[in-house]
Amino acid sequence: MPAQVTLELTIPPELGDADAVIKAVCDGVAAIEADMAAMRARTGKRVLGRRRVLRQSWRDTPTSREPRRNLNPRVAARNKWARIEALGRNRIFLDNYRAARAAWLAGTTIPFPPGTYWLRRFVGVPIAAVG
Repeated sequence: MPAQVTLELTIPPELGDADAVIKAVCDGVAAIEADMAAMRARTGKRVLGRRRVLRQSWRDTPTSREPRRNLNPRVAARNKWARIEALGRNRIFLDNYRAARAAWLAGTTIPFPPGTYWLRRFVGVPIAAVG
């Protein structure tokens, strides 16, 4: 292995003239910087700055959180009514499952709703007939 290697960065010829590509990138960066400066002027927010960035601990985490768990991805449908029907079927399943589980824990044997695969396979609980 050589002690030192030089890497020469170039614009690939497939992108076109190198000077034109560099100018397009610089113009795009300048446009975004101008948009962000205008947004900061409107909102009154400021750029953090070099000193404050360097003063931060590498272990710091954001104090604010983005919203999570607002969507339930169990049901997705383009048709509103098909989605409502699927949500209704899910609700019925959960109600039946909770009732069967409560009875099972109390020592009574009643069938679990169809779709309770794990308990059927590994615990041997009875499953209601489909239909």
